[in-house]
Order: sequence, then structure tokens, then C-alpha cells
Amino acid sequence: MLDRSAPVFVAGHRGLVGSAIFRRLSDAGFDDLRSVDRAELDLRHQSAVDAWFEEQRPRYVFLVAGTVGGILANSTRPAEFLYDNLMIHGTVVQASHRVGVEKLLYLGSSCIYPREADQPITEEALLAGPLEPTNEGYALAKIAGIKLCESYRRQYGDDFISAMPTNLYGPGDNFDLEGGHVLPALMRRFHEAKLDGAEEVVVWGSGSARREFLHVDDLADACLFLMDHYSEAGHVNVGTGTDCTIGELAGMIRDLVHPGAELAFDASKPDGMPRKMLDVSKLTGLGWSAGTPLADGLASTYEWFLEALDRGEARL
Repeated sequence: MLDRSAPVFVAGHRGLVGSAIFRRLSDAGFDDLRSVDRAELDLRHQSAVDAWFEEQRPRYVFLVAGTVGGILANSTRPAEFLYDNLMIHGTVVQASHRVGVEKLLYLGSSCIYPREADQPITEEALLAGPLEPTNEGYALAKIAGIKLCESYRRQYGDDFISAMPTNLYGPGDNFDLEGGHVLPALMRRFHEAKLDGAEEVVVWGSGSARREFLHVDDLADACLFLMDHYSEAGHVNVGTGTDCTIGELAGMIRDLVHPGAELAFDASKPDGMPRKMLDVSKLTGLGWSAGTPLADGLASTYEWFLEALDRGEARL
């Protein structure tokens, strides 16, 4: 169990995942949470990160910072996604080693797995085949992060662990129609169609691709669970163990946001991987499972989105 009074650094605290981890740690009684804004510290610069770690001396680190985006952003900005994430992962892991961080959790992504991986995807599928081309840069950076943590464990004995979540959603998500992931982008598209009185909403792709969706608060709970209970080299999948088609997801969001609207699928847009569902038996075997049904998570996320719009705080 982590010492609740020790200093904890959440790298990427303003993002979807980082803000959820901040909430979970606060609820769990951690009273020395550290963070730093991007304008104050560029995590891509090793000397600056080293100086910050030397001053702050965190005992635990949650490494969830990075450049993220949906299928369009990944496919059109591959160099940025690869470079930024390689640098951020490398500087924080190295600085954590230098100052003697007791435990670090590195958060990856399910896009690390081969495009044609057997379903559900086990942890052993890593590097077993070619990656999905539309997010190859991001995936390569995440794979490097996993191997970096494993290498520091093997060479130096550092207790650095890795978790690989499935597709995430929830409060604080990015609702940008071009840069956001499929779920928040669809939610905004249906919301704007309702405001405009549009009877049809376009959904990118064929609608047949299957995806698994995990509420970000469940992920935050899983991250704390792993930091408390897991200290091994192999990464751990984090998901729900269930999936749905993009068409089914669009229908659920339509019924929640703009009932009666017609769905129009734009097959000229890429689907990405045909299916991506994680095998979470390793995590459930450790004693943790997700607790938020998708319908409940969608409803609470849309409620947050409406409130954030009113406050002018939604990421659009």
C-alpha cells in the first residue's frame, strides 16, 4: 500500500486521465499531491524535468502525460505524436530514477497491440504483428514507454509498472470534432445536430468496427489499485471485458442526446482496427474489475459536457 502522506506527482494532471487520478487520490486520502502546468514545465526537456524532480522529490509518480487524439489527429500528425510522447516518457522515467522515486505507474494505450491481434487481446500479444497504420506513431511511443519501465526495473531494480487501458471517456474529455476520440466527438456531433434541428448525423466509418469503452474514473481506481497491489515487470490490461460496434455506440448516444435522429455512416473515413477488446483476466485475477455500465457513463458524461458548456470550460 502506498503511504497516503507521501508526496505524489501526477504528470498530466489537467488531462482526462490525470484529472481523474487527481480526484481518486484526493478521495483516498492522499494529502500531498504535486502537479505542474505545461507552461511552467515542458516535459519534453530532460534538464528542466531533472531540476523540477530535484526540487520536488516525489515519492510516487503517475505518468499519464502525453500528446493524445483521435484517429484523424493520429493519422495526420504521426511525427508529433511519436516525438512528443517518446520525449515525455523518457524524461519523466529518467528523472524518477535519478531522484529515487519509490514507485511509478506508466499509462500506455491499447493501441500498442497488433492490428490483427486475436480477440480479446492478451498482454502477450504485444509485438506479435504489425500495428494499426492510423496510430502507429503513438503506439510505437507507448511500446517504448513499456519497455523503458521494464528496462529500468531489470537494470536498476526500479519499481516501475505499466498499465494499458482500453478506449477511455468521461468528464474532462476532448470534444473536438477533429482531434477528439470517437465517443466525445459523436456526443458533440449529436448535441449540435439537436441544437440545429438536423435530422441526420454523420458517423465516420462503416460503423462495424468494435470497441471497448472504460469510464475514466474506473481507470483512475484501477491505477491506484495497481500501485497498491502490483509490482511486476509485465504490463496489465485495464478494461471492461465487453465491447460494442461503433454503430451501436452511435445509437446509444443518439438515444441519449438527440432521439429520433437518423444515422448516416461515411465509409470513406477509416474504421481503424476491426476490433479492439482487451483480455482483462490478469487484472480481475488480482482483484479489480470495472464498475460503471456504459449507459450510466454516457449519461453522466453528457451531463458534465452540458455543465462545462455553460461554464465555458468544455474542450471543443
